[in-house]
Amino acid sequence: MIRDIIFDIGWVFVGIHPEPMLDFLAKHGAPAMDLNTTLEQVRLADHETGRLDGAGLIERLSALAPRAPLAALRQQWLDMLAPLEDMMQLARRVALQHGVYLLSNIGDLHWDHLVARHRVDRIGHGALPSFQAGVMKPDTAIYALAERKFALNPAATVFVDDRAQNIEAARARGWHGIVHRNFNDTREALLRLGVEAAR
Repeated sequence: MIRDIIFDIGWVFVGIHPEPMLDFLAKHGAPAMDLNTTLEQVRLADHETGRLDGAGLIERLSALAPRAPLAALRQQWLDMLAPLEDMMQLARRVALQHGVYLLSNIGDLHWDHLVARHRVDRIGHGALPSFQAGVMKPDTAIYALAERKFALNPAATVFVDDRAQNIEAARARGWHGIVHRNFNDTREALLRLGVEAAR
């Protein structure tokens, strides 16, 4: 029987729309790059593991686009995220009968923005952002931290994440897993696991 449901944030609670930011960077001196290349250039993992704070990340982005005003660049970074209200509402509904927790690869900039704008810290009963954990999915250490922090029983825990490798890492620890594709499929998968509050 499922007791606890763990949700990722990116592409589960929020969509990611980088095109305006990438256009902004290009207009202010950056070479034309896709999102993955841009994130590799600024070594996003440093930010999402807490080794680099938000100001440091904006400085790295600014080095790519030296003509970009820092305040505008910061806003472009924040504006990449758009809420997926159906999934947030599903999590809030499920939290009335189950433990609900957040486990996400995220830096302090996006986390603070989502807390201020959408109160993601109030969805469920706790959160473990990677910048606080000091480690990122799919590293097994972050799942072990979540188990301790939230007193999880792996066999009674299900993880919802959009990346198959993150789900595979959770299953390796005995968790159930749902690779999130859309609201309807995830809701049906939770129901099949006996999470009746997902109705």
